[in-house]
Amino acid sequence: MSVETMTASDVMTRTLVTVEPEESPLMAWEFMWRAGVHHLPVVDACFRLVGVLGREDVAAHWSGGPAEQSRTAVRTLLQGRRCPRVAPDAPLPEVAALMADADCCAVPVLGPDDVLRGLVTTTDVLMALAGRTARPAGDPTYVKGGLFRLEPVPSAPRP
Repeated sequence: MSVETMTASDVMTRTLVTVEPEESPLMAWEFMWRAGVHHLPVVDACFRLVGVLGREDVAAHWSGGPAEQSRTAVRTLLQGRRCPRVAPDAPLPEVAALMADADCCAVPVLGPDDVLRGLVTTTDVLMALAGRTARPAGDPTYVKGGLFRLEPVPSAPRP
């Protein structure tokens, strides 16, 4: 298959770590760090897209310490930002052009029901150009959300 005939669904990442809109930037940063990803789709309880949070978004917002970052919701980091999106059948050259025009490194792929199906990143586009795409086994429409949940550990009482 040539790059010119590939679509978003041919190259998109389907196994995603996601974050909810009310989660804190501190937790989002921890998810990114532990999962080794640079982007987190922000989705509501019905897996509808709110936006895409990048490491740069969290870093640019970072001020104060962890306590301050725990009191903010990632939803506030996305306010006023445009989030381009594509359909699964969008041609890869058009997806790449959209990414370049919007100056973004990740584009969510939404199905006809406006539910998140995957994410096309610059790495996915480069892998396609290098001929190194691999379709995951199983249902091609399945998107797996966050694989783990971090819970705070209570601090020990002070003497």
